[in-house]
Order: sequence, then structure tokens, then C-alpha cells
Amino acid sequence: MLHACGGPDAPSRPHEEDPLASDIPPQRPDPTPDTLLVPSLLGLHRFNEADPGAAEEALLACCGSHRWAIRLTAHRPYPDIESLLAAASEASYDLRAADLAEALADESWMPQPLLGMRAPGSQAAHTALRAAHAAYEARFGHVFVVCLEGIAPEEMLDTVLSSLRARLANEPDEERLVAAEELRRIALTRLEHLVATHYSGASVTR
Repeated sequence: MLHACGGPDAPSRPHEEDPLASDIPPQRPDPTPDTLLVPSLLGLHRFNEADPGAAEEALLACCGSHRWAIRLTAHRPYPDIESLLAAASEASYDLRAADLAEALADESWMPQPLLGMRAPGSQAAHTALRAAHAAYEARFGHVFVVCLEGIAPEEMLDTVLSSLRARLANEPDEERLVAAEELRRIALTRLEHLVATHYSGASVTR
């Protein structure tokens, strides 16, 4: 079981309520030419003004490390989206072994079809993909994560299978570094989506 950013296999974690919308007054900031042209700025405003608990909950949908989420929440407000993403990237690089383990464990929060299994491909390719996932989890003790942002659906199965096979040759310490980098890329994509959609009360996608 694994998650990735982008593509038809990226699952959505159900939320009963929007954690940002529930703790912020419904009114939007006074409209300016910038906020009218760039709705994501309204999302950033909502994130900056959210109750700390709500902000942390929303951030945990981007990366499952509580330390990562608390750090980004504590450093608010962010003047622009680029500053938020830069801070998120820096926090990702600073994840300790325990933080990384927590984030990887969170990626398997509920049963999901294996990444790539919904993508078009032959039965033999899907069988090989399933076997590669099982071999990866047996070798490294955690789910396989990879960022698939920008990968076309028809290329997804081959991309995932090739990545799995290549990374199975890594030593455990080396693979933890690779997995950490993939988690960083996934978190940034999710975070950018979060601030781009929450201006209208949309739920966080996972």
C-alpha cells in the first residue's frame, strides 16, 4: 500500500469536515486585485489565520510527521506561497529517523489498491507490479512512496514498476534517503494543492 502525488492512483483521505474551514470565519479578506486574480492567495490567508490545531491537521494530510506539521504551523504567517513551500522543503530535509518512520507509516493509513494497479497495462505487468510491491515492503519494512506528479496515466505502471525494481537494489540506509526525498516532493505537491483549494472550503486531497 502506498501513496503518491499525481495520477489516478493518488487516494483521497476522507474528512468529515474541512479542518481549515471549520476554524476560520467564513468571510474572505477584503478583495484586492491580487486575491481576485489568484484564488490560492485566499487559501494561504485562510491557512495563516487558521486555529493551530486546524492548521496542523491540514498539514498532516500533506505529510504524516507531527513534528513537520507543528514546525510549519509555528512559523506562520507566510507572506506568499513560495515562502511556505520553501519552509516545508526545509522542514522535510530536517526530518529525523523517527519522523520519517511516522510519515511513512501514515502513508499506509488504510487499505488502498497498490500504486499502478489501476493504470492501463497487461495482466503480466500488473502481476509483476504486485510482486515488486511485496518484495519492497518485505525488504525495507515500509510502504513504497514515489511522486508521480506529471506522469501520464499510460506511463504510470511502467514508471512505478521500474522505480520499484531499481530501488529494491538499494541498501536500507540509502533507500531511506530516497524515500525521504519522495515524501518531500509529495508533501510539497499536496501543500500547494491545499492552499490553492481551501479558499472555497474544499477538502484536502490525500
